[in-house]
Amino acid sequence: MKTGFAKGIVIALLAAGMVMPVAHADDDDDEGFFSKRNKIRYGGENRGKPLQPANINPKFQQECSECHIAYVPGLMSAESWRRVMAGLDQHFGSDASIDAQENQEITDYLVSNASNRWSAPTAPLRITEAAWFKRMHGSHEIPPRVWKNPKINSPANCAVCHPDAVFGEFDEDGLVLPR
Repeated sequence: MKTGFAKGIVIALLAAGMVMPVAHADDDDDEGFFSKRNKIRYGGENRGKPLQPANINPKFQQECSECHIAYVPGLMSAESWRRVMAGLDQHFGSDASIDAQENQEITDYLVSNASNRWSAPTAPLRITEAAWFKRMHGSHEIPPRVWKNPKINSPANCAVCHPDAVFGEFDEDGLVLPR
């Protein structure tokens, strides 16, 4: 029921044109996980929670964050990351090619920290194509007009609404919707 309450608040905020955090009670099992202040890391190993690993690969951070946030590896499966890294020469309309050694290092990092909880018959190339993303961000959850906001511009622009996305924090209690 808590998500229904939160949805109602989000819709009301959107209708009113207001921006404020949306809070809800959190009954998730966070055992073994730590807040951003404690350098978020995998502790108890529930890889379904897309937290940023404690040891972020510097090449991954540098290369990927040049154009967008360095997406948390746990947001996609190992096969999805392999597909993304194999197609960097045509990376969503850009040539994001890197040398073979860097590619292998980043691929290994992404694959070793990928989600092992979410599965799908195909390995989507985009986080926004994953079934869990569609379930959490579909029109029944977020009105289509939200995506038209020039400050958001795209469902892939996570950090606009989820300021702690780079740390893998996507909870509704940290949600901020721009006007």
